[in-house]
Amino acid sequence: MTAVRVGVFGLLGSGNLGNDGSLEAVLGYLRAAHPEAVVDALCGGPEVVTARYGIPATRLHRYRGEYRTASRAGAIAGKGLGKLVDVFRTAAWVRRHDVVIVPGMGVLEATLPLRPWGFPYSLFLLCASGRLLRTKVALVGVGAAPIGSRPTRTLVRWSARLAAHRSYRDALSRDALRSMGVDTARDEVHPDLAFALPAPPANTPSGPPGPVCVGVMDFHGGDDDRDRSEEIHRRYLDGTTRFVRALVEDGRPVRLLTGDACDTPVAEAILDAVDSPLVTAAEAASLADLMKETAAADTVVATRYHNLVCALKTGTPTLALSYAAKSDALMAGMGLDAYCHPAREIDADRLLEQFRSLEKRSAELRQILTERNRAITAQLDRQFTALTAALFPATDPAHTVRETP
Repeated sequence: MTAVRVGVFGLLGSGNLGNDGSLEAVLGYLRAAHPEAVVDALCGGPEVVTARYGIPATRLHRYRGEYRTASRAGAIAGKGLGKLVDVFRTAAWVRRHDVVIVPGMGVLEATLPLRPWGFPYSLFLLCASGRLLRTKVALVGVGAAPIGSRPTRTLVRWSARLAAHRSYRDALSRDALRSMGVDTARDEVHPDLAFALPAPPANTPSGPPGPVCVGVMDFHGGDDDRDRSEEIHRRYLDGTTRFVRALVEDGRPVRLLTGDACDTPVAEAILDAVDSPLVTAAEAASLADLMKETAAADTVVATRYHNLVCALKTGTPTLALSYAAKSDALMAGMGLDAYCHPAREIDADRLLEQFRSLEKRSAELRQILTERNRAITAQLDRQFTALTAALFPATDPAHTVRETP
């Protein structure tokens, strides 16, 4: 059989553990179900992806300062030229593949600050190149949300329309695409790809109250909150710090978790403000590392979506500091909808009440999470089976998986 050429695409290897975990899940599927596939990446951090996952990788953008604000004339010109060159670079990369997979991630949302000429433009180039060159582009288990910015919304809508295959990590994402004018009648919803990763053995708390993991985030609101981003960040940091201090006053060990390189200063600020040997910060380099931390905890309180996924996957009772509807949907799907708290308006006293209520139900909730995780495993098996049928149909050696005109 002719080896299928598969590309993976996204902000991978760029410091976001959730994005990399989604990639890891897809690579695990490809290696198990399609070991003959030849895989490489077009991504944000090619050196990291190659070193960590053993696949060749190419830098996503021609201009290396893509995600730095360009203010000088030279930088603006360099970024503009890079955008033009990326049209041809992306098309040339796509042409070399039979299938390109965008693994999970919130690629169709703007729940965090996002400029249309950043990743939305890159995704549009990918999907347009796929359609023109008849290479299947699959958006697999992705997140989507309503988008206020018209340019960003237009790019996202056309990217989705041009993709050969779409599936979503929750029903809200599919509904968001439908509201943008995308025909989603044949699109399926499956659990987040990170649930396919192996989890360490679950912890069974015994004895006195044990450690609490608190997942923090460099949170400044969403794309529509730019005018008050610093105020939102200050309120989030103050509320989270007060909550951690209250846990310490109760004698609880606290382990601070992050999910992206940009979150580190937030963890450091809390460490400095609380100044207690009971508070330490984990140095996680992957979702597997995060799962080890959450599995060892009695309880988890977290902001980032994939911090929540890791905690829920390990069966640890979890409280979400929710910044978007996707977090609420995730928690509801796991039977924990009563344990969401708004990240924009943290009330440390109310949060502590929710936390204590969560801990009182710990044994019951651990059983619920075990049952939900069992069902999720079966759902993900069905997703990967459907993906094989859509992207890798049975072929003879002379036939490729390219679409027909």
